[in-house]
Amino acid sequence: MRIVADENIPLLDEFFAEFGSITRLPGRRIDAASVAQADVLLVRSVTEVDAALLKDSPVKFVGTCTIGTDHLDLDYFQQAGIGWARAPGCNARGVVDYVLSSLLLLAEQQGQALASRTYGVVGVGQVGGRLLKVLRALGWKVLACDPLRQAREGGDYVSLEQVLEQCDVLSLHTPLTREGEHATHHLLDAARLAALNPGTWLINASRGAVVDNAALRELLKRRKDLQVVLDVWEGEPQADVELAGLCRIATPHIAGYSLEGKLRGTAQIYDAWCAHQGMAPRRRLAELMPTPWLPSVTLDASADLSWALTTLCRSVYDPRADDANFRRSLVGDVQARRAGFDALRKSYPVRREIDGLQVQVNGSAPALVSLIEALGAKPL
Repeated sequence: MRIVADENIPLLDEFFAEFGSITRLPGRRIDAASVAQADVLLVRSVTEVDAALLKDSPVKFVGTCTIGTDHLDLDYFQQAGIGWARAPGCNARGVVDYVLSSLLLLAEQQGQALASRTYGVVGVGQVGGRLLKVLRALGWKVLACDPLRQAREGGDYVSLEQVLEQCDVLSLHTPLTREGEHATHHLLDAARLAALNPGTWLINASRGAVVDNAALRELLKRRKDLQVVLDVWEGEPQADVELAGLCRIATPHIAGYSLEGKLRGTAQIYDAWCAHQGMAPRRRLAELMPTPWLPSVTLDASADLSWALTTLCRSVYDPRADDANFRRSLVGDVQARRAGFDALRKSYPVRREIDGLQVQVNGSAPALVSLIEALGAKPL
């Protein structure tokens, strides 16, 4: 069997070498010629997989080691009898860590208490659902907006208009869809962006085109009160340099780039491939996961809760380095900037997730233990 895979997918040999030969390529360079003899195609979000890529190939299984599927032509897969799989939730915790640490940085820069703000989580799937749970466990006021889930399940959801009216923090976690009543392409268009409350913080770690980037750029020129965090961009790997300069935090689509998230994505696609083949998986991710550099932290019971929140979140992730590296890459011509965007993702440093962190508390401190549990860390 012949496997073509994005070179940025980790643990390919460990999970897939037993099934055949593996050809690794940069995700954006996988083309029809690359898959002309392939049986299996394994990708990440940068490879558009559609009829133009696959129609003359023998590919019968496509796996994307990502949550989203907007880069996959699922209708074509069904017509062509191509099996496929994605990795739902694989990097969700990494995105939550990104959002939490971004909020902490905004709070410091703006001199505002996080507990005083009202949060709107737009899109309550794998990522948004986890973020919603953490924010509410911290005792903060949070509104949830997800029209599709509301239609299916009912529940305590509000409209996007209510979020815009009542919240001063918006965190976007929707898939990118372009058709239908609940399409999310330019969900935040010029009109909705203009309706943002004074002093709003806007975070987009979903897909770039969920926000109209050109409209946001023009708005930020006029609205200095708005604070924006963008991890995703329309036209990636080409980002709007002027817009990035107007953002408080700007990063190259790495919000979910935790080590656990990447490895989990490969493991989930391996399990799906085994199911597709009608065989039991023989490898387990737990056998391959490396030990964290910081497996545990000890806090005294007297620790200030705000300090503990900041310390624990930043012990696993701080967005300032990613922001600085990305800004340094936004030089030269378009080709150089595109290459820089991909290079930052390809060479991304090891980053772990907070739910792998064990926290020892010396003494009795119920409120501190509750904070640790709310964040998803493991109190000892």
